[in-house]
Amino acid sequence: MTNDKQLLGPNPNRVRNSKKTAKERLREFMALFEKDDDVLLVINADPDALASAMAVKRLLRYRVKNVTIGYPNEIRRLANLTMVEVLKIPAERLHTLKPKEYTKRVMLDSQPSHMPCFENLDFDAVIDHHPATKGWLAPFVDIRKEYGATASIMVEYLRAAGMKPSVLLATALFYAIKVDTHNFEKRSQPADAISFRYLFNIANQNLIRKIEFSEYRRSELNYFRIALTEMKVSKQRLYVHLGRVRNPDILVMIADFLDRVHDVSWVMVSGLHNEKLVVIFRCDGYKKDAGKLAIKIFAALGSAGGHREAARAEVPLRNLPMDGQEFTTQTLKRLATKHMA
Repeated sequence: MTNDKQLLGPNPNRVRNSKKTAKERLREFMALFEKDDDVLLVINADPDALASAMAVKRLLRYRVKNVTIGYPNEIRRLANLTMVEVLKIPAERLHTLKPKEYTKRVMLDSQPSHMPCFENLDFDAVIDHHPATKGWLAPFVDIRKEYGATASIMVEYLRAAGMKPSVLLATALFYAIKVDTHNFEKRSQPADAISFRYLFNIANQNLIRKIEFSEYRRSELNYFRIALTEMKVSKQRLYVHLGRVRNPDILVMIADFLDRVHDVSWVMVSGLHNEKLVVIFRCDGYKKDAGKLAIKIFAALGSAGGHREAARAEVPLRNLPMDGQEFTTQTLKRLATKHMA
């Protein structure tokens, strides 16, 4: 790592590279690497992160000695597993690697403060579209919170490098933008639409459909039954606690499903996983801010944040002021209501 790291880092009010051209950003990013570098791309594996990692791997193919994609989370969501399989994404579990032995480390579609396992690592570059957080530094930072997907940023990098993506890479990036913008129903930029349109004639739409239609396992349908039984609705706010879940991805699926309910302006879905309370927030983003609400309720107890329309919080159970009581849908409603007066 260079001493430049002491000088640069995220600032919520001034993100580095914000006014530079794609070629200038690309030039600065590529200048970080040398021919003998062994590079680790660290992601929290979801479609946007996986596609972005594929793009960086393509950019660095002839620039460095080796590029490895590492992720800490278990990929359980069926669509994501199908994406990895169909698009042949060479990603490995982070715990099987030795991150500190790599000469360069890059974080994509996330930030070091987003997960505890990231906090002990130094990164040479961070590229993301989530709002900037504090408490970390990196020599190269490209955070554009106004973008709908990190994949859109990576398309700009590829085009600036004069690299036409392969069919598999284009399909991954196209699907990532589709997912993270909710088919452009969420706030996005013209840049997202430009990248999407550029990829349209390269991506394989049959592969996209194969990934999209692989959404639910039969074993996950039981959680929907619990959600429909346990949910409480008050003042156009829908709350539901699912208890212990095998994977927090099911909370996201159920929150997105319930977000389609008529006359509901807020959806909050929680569950317990790995001795943590995980809460997913959804709203329409009009005069509402899911990210700010998540921070207001849970930031003092754990990690929380997100966008206006979608947010997430993770709190160690030991930090919850429960006095031995069980966390329920009513508990979630009480916590949220306290901060939504």
